[in-house]
Amino acid sequence: MRREHKLGQLEALLFAAGEPLGVPQLAELLGMTKPQTWELLGLLQEEYKTERRGLELREVAEGWQLCTKACHHEAILQLANTQELKLTNASMETLAIIAYRQPVTRAEMEAIRGVKVDGVVNTLLEWELIAEAGRKETIGRPILYKTTNKFLEVFGLKTLKDLPAMPDILAEDEARHAKQLSLLGEEEVDELESEAPEEKSAVTQE
Repeated sequence: MRREHKLGQLEALLFAAGEPLGVPQLAELLGMTKPQTWELLGLLQEEYKTERRGLELREVAEGWQLCTKACHHEAILQLANTQELKLTNASMETLAIIAYRQPVTRAEMEAIRGVKVDGVVNTLLEWELIAEAGRKETIGRPILYKTTNKFLEVFGLKTLKDLPAMPDILAEDEARHAKQLSLLGEEEVDELESEAPEEKSAVTQE
């Protein structure tokens, strides 16, 4: 009875950890010796070898971890493809900036949000909601980003023209930008406006 209880504890620990656990750590958590822990791992591994179990106990990265069996890979992919994307506020803000200002660089996103966007951009790339759109013809030639067809599909849009009203974070940025321009002299404003079409053309050609 005690061994069955410890076997259940071991399974619970491996499930809750979500990452490989080494024998020394497992032994300490279970209040057992290392040889006893090795024996328990062997028993649990054997139990998972039956066809009725969808998991297997695998030794990886100097530890032990519960993993899905390779034979169920297709079912796991089906789940991943049907799960709803859950975007954080940070992801939604960054995605909105890209959607309304594309093509746009990371530095331009950060200037609007006031924080780093590396992690969020990488996540949006992984989910295929955005993609690279060439490089901007400026110092360092930073990567430009744009939204994808999957972005339109996920948000039920036919084209980018169907985007809703501009979110507050972009409206506030436009207001700040307009105020900054109003503080410049007329000659400086004319110079900025004359340079804008050239810059846009350079990006489009890229």
